[in-house]
Amino acid sequence: MNLDDEQESSNIEVQGRGRGGFGFPSGGGGGLRLGGGLGCGTISVILVLAVIAIPFVGLPTVLGVLGMVLGMGSMTGGGGEAVQAPQEQTAPGQLTEVQSVAAKVLGSTERRWTDLYAASGQRYQAPKMVFYDRNGQSGCGAAQSAMGPFYCPADQKLYIDTSFFEELRTRFGVDGDFPMAYVIAHEVGHHIQTLNGVSEQVQRAQARASKAQGNALQVRMELQADCYAGVWAANDTNLLQAGDIEEGLRAAQAIGDDTLQRASQGVVVPESFTHGSSEQRMSWLKRGLQSGDPAKCNTFEG
Repeated sequence: MNLDDEQESSNIEVQGRGRGGFGFPSGGGGGLRLGGGLGCGTISVILVLAVIAIPFVGLPTVLGVLGMVLGMGSMTGGGGEAVQAPQEQTAPGQLTEVQSVAAKVLGSTERRWTDLYAASGQRYQAPKMVFYDRNGQSGCGAAQSAMGPFYCPADQKLYIDTSFFEELRTRFGVDGDFPMAYVIAHEVGHHIQTLNGVSEQVQRAQARASKAQGNALQVRMELQADCYAGVWAANDTNLLQAGDIEEGLRAAQAIGDDTLQRASQGVVVPESFTHGSSEQRMSWLKRGLQSGDPAKCNTFEG
């Protein structure tokens, strides 16, 4: 990606090493975590126990546990009382190289979504991005590295431990900087869902639904966020370079529920999907890229 002339977002906060607590999130909105259908806090505990047992609850083996939690995930929910850890505002030049790239991507999403909202006579309210190191605190509860990047609707912030992007490369074999941008734009997509009321509607529907129906609704949420990520990229093509789109599609393919389940447990269980198959993820990302129109991202119709 061509980010040399892109400005870092000013909506950046940093939590210091070790800040935050061990409480589970009380409700979150969207995220790229290493888990299937479990909550982020549960995933963190499972992965910690797995590490202890072997130098993303009640399953019989560590392999089975990890097989269930590998994936790209999100939570819906309003989130109760927000608990905040101390935040440090940043100035240009204070971020690490990876954080700076992420801040530039967020800045790009702010400009593009501001334009898209203005075109329909609305005002875009940008989210903040919070960087933390291993353990932090969000308005939805604990933030821990094992969760992967996630969005919390209670405080309208994206939470990222940037070590995740190295894991994306080493675990999933996804190289390049566009996959990082795709992840961030996906989380911003969940922010759009909070602003337009989709998150709240889905939460209410899930409260009345069976587990399988709730999972199906969550899949639609995730696919819409993928499509919104494509919409952002389509409206900021000056940032894209040769191969970027292919990198993004490879990332979407690598984190499909079927691909992850097949790799981790050898069996694909479609009714347990919470994020969509590889084909679905690539298809909806591509739809956003090709249309550049958020109105084309209605994954709930039909």
